[in-house]
Amino acid sequence: MEMKHNARFVFVGDSITEEGRFDDPEGVGYGYVRFIRDYLLTEFPNKNIEVINRGVGGNRIIDLVARFQRDVIALKPDYVSIFIGINDVWRQLDEPELDQVYPEKFEEIYHQLIRMVQERTEANIILIEPTIHQEDMTSLGNELLKPYVNIVRDLARTYGVTLIPTNREFLKVISNEKHPTLTVDGVHMTSTGDMLIAKTWMNAFIQEFL
Repeated sequence: MEMKHNARFVFVGDSITEEGRFDDPEGVGYGYVRFIRDYLLTEFPNKNIEVINRGVGGNRIIDLVARFQRDVIALKPDYVSIFIGINDVWRQLDEPELDQVYPEKFEEIYHQLIRMVQERTEANIILIEPTIHQEDMTSLGNELLKPYVNIVRDLARTYGVTLIPTNREFLKVISNEKHPTLTVDGVHMTSTGDMLIAKTWMNAFIQEFL
């Protein structure tokens, strides 16, 4: 499947996607979305590529579905990249008093997001696995994250859409005792972490669409 000549990419998610977009005059931010944008622009100068960042810090999937029509569907994208899930786990740890989004609810709402894209646009869908919670494979956050990652993988198979295996790649890196620092606080990315997301995204995208 070849990438369209006029291609509008919408990246939607939480703070890992937002990454300074509100302070960036271009609105792209300074994280993995910018790395992907810059790669696409330089690799395919003959194509008309537009990259739109719609990440919002703190979002869980319940926040994402509430703004999905306005921030994604209404933009008439050609590619929709969804990256959500880490806050659905993190809030269980740092704000246990909240009404939590457990795996069953997460899966139910994620189905809604995918169906909205399929029914209201002609966009290709790209699902990014939640990355990690703490750079420790045995952390409670990473244990709690496992069913959410599996849900994203299952949804990609069920709907036949593109999966970005970021959780697998992050775990592979942190399994090395001398691994580089990927996060600033166990969740938000260093530039190295952003590069790992972008590289994993581009590898899967190239395999699928180029």
